[in-house]
Amino acid sequence: MENIPLFKVFMSNDVLEPVNKVLMSGFLTQGKQVESFESALQNYIQHPHLLTLNSATAGLTLALRLLIAPDDNNNWPGINNDDIVLIPSLTCFATTAAVLSQNVKIRWLDTDLENANICLQDVKSKLNEKTKVIYLVHWGGNPVDLDELDIICENHKDNYGFKPIIVEDCAHAFGAEYNGKKIGSNNICVFSLQAIKHLTCGDGGIITLPNKTLYDRCKLLRWYGIDREKRNYKPNDFRLENDIVEYGYKFHMNDINATIGLYNLPHIDALLIKNRNNGNYYNEQLKDITGIQLLHSHAKCNSAYWLYTIRVLHDKKFEFINFMKEKGIMTSQVHNRNDINTCVLEYKEVLPKLDILEKEIVSIPVGWWLTDENKKYIIECIKCFFNQ
Repeated sequence: MENIPLFKVFMSNDVLEPVNKVLMSGFLTQGKQVESFESALQNYIQHPHLLTLNSATAGLTLALRLLIAPDDNNNWPGINNDDIVLIPSLTCFATTAAVLSQNVKIRWLDTDLENANICLQDVKSKLNEKTKVIYLVHWGGNPVDLDELDIICENHKDNYGFKPIIVEDCAHAFGAEYNGKKIGSNNICVFSLQAIKHLTCGDGGIITLPNKTLYDRCKLLRWYGIDREKRNYKPNDFRLENDIVEYGYKFHMNDINATIGLYNLPHIDALLIKNRNNGNYYNEQLKDITGIQLLHSHAKCNSAYWLYTIRVLHDKKFEFINFMKEKGIMTSQVHNRNDINTCVLEYKEVLPKLDILEKEIVSIPVGWWLTDENKKYIIECIKCFFNQ
């Protein structure tokens, strides 16, 4: 796809016609387009228990809400107000806000210096009988070592009688792969379809569930707890809902956003190839530059390269950011550490690896829109900075 402004893409003739059909269909909110989009996503991720939402934040909120109640069939004890959810500090605040909304206690997870994901050794050290759920972020689209994390959780089950539930914040990771499978087919996984993500609907989210029981419950909770397929009160009035057993939220996707997603999804594999090629180009060009340390993934991972993050050493991070800005190149840490915010100061604790990493990490442009000339210019500027 050529580098066309987003509004022109959405107003092109091939997209305008189906959007007009949606507008004239009588369905502006959740309807047939949402169903079609969900079906396409199920095929793409190869997972049947998938729902679309109005944001990834909605998915991260629903994920924990689904786990509050105990489940005798799955030997899940439920979550009390004094139980603990482990979450990364290096993430968008949406992750933290979603957990805080469910009135549980949190503990921050330190960061792996090799890849900016959660530190699995820190997970081990913080698991006890009160830790029920672990949130993680696949930083930049590079998956966490899920096999090793699963071993840690199985050991926890041996010690405490239950296995902690993993919630994967996949906001950076649509299309990322682990062990040859697309991220999203294990655990509870949440994706962002916000404006700047690989797959965008303008705004929106996806949640995948590990079993049909959670899927069915989540489907109710995303729309107030109302069973949309059984509207016809007693059965006398199709406008009135039947008994609501558990209240929910207005978290569903609408047909307009779903239509945008349907017409963007066919392009996603080509865009991922471009991002991965760009990331691999940087890996080769930057590997021997003194003053830079590259992040690394393990062999099981195939990153989506939503970000390309480097470590700028020797306290030169902000000097580097300013230099690149002068050259017309946008660079950023992307997300601030969450544990420094006033609203979570009661959970403050020492995170020594993040203390190191936040002084060094910078992300450089890696997106599919980069030309060969763009990439060469970025590399030239980086080499110029470290050779000056």
